Amino acid sequence: MKKWMYSLVAIPVLLFGCGGEEPEVDTLDNGVMPVEVVVEIQTPEHLNVNETIQLAARVTQGDEAVDDAEEVKFEVWESGLREDGQMIDGKLTEDGVYAVDYTFDQDGVYYMFAHTTARGLHVMPKQELVVGNPDMSKVLEDGSSSSMDHGAGHDENKDSEKKDNH
Repeated sequence: MKKWMYSLVAIPVLLFGCGGEEPEVDTLDNGVMPVEVVVEIQTPEHLNVNETIQLAARVTQGDEAVDDAEEVKFEVWESGLREDGQMIDGKLTEDGVYAVDYTFDQDGVYYMFAHTTARGLHVMPKQELVVGNPDMSKVLEDGSSSSMDHGAGHDENKDSEKKDNH
């Protein structure tokens, strides 16, 4: 009878003890969740053509400037031309600010992601940049999300057609 009882206890241990381990969550050494990394784009939204400006973002965690980000890259593309975009490395300039000089050579509406990896977290805010005096009737909407839209975008009209056809 004791052997039978031990068998009943052993089965749950075998079933649950070995198979599904809890996923690891990045925590600090003291077991506390890390404080959010915040990326604030500092590039003005309205810019002039053929003027050298800075693509810039300030990275903080809590009240502390992050001067040790693993990566800050600025992805820039003209409206409707995401596949022709550029990835440009930002460099630490001061107190958590990462920047790079850039010049837009024609009027247009552009979009910029500040891809930031710091302290084990990835953040990528997005900003629209209006350069010069673009013809707004030719501007294509490149996603409605202000951040975290990492994919290559999609055609909302095609998506709605698919829904209508099914």
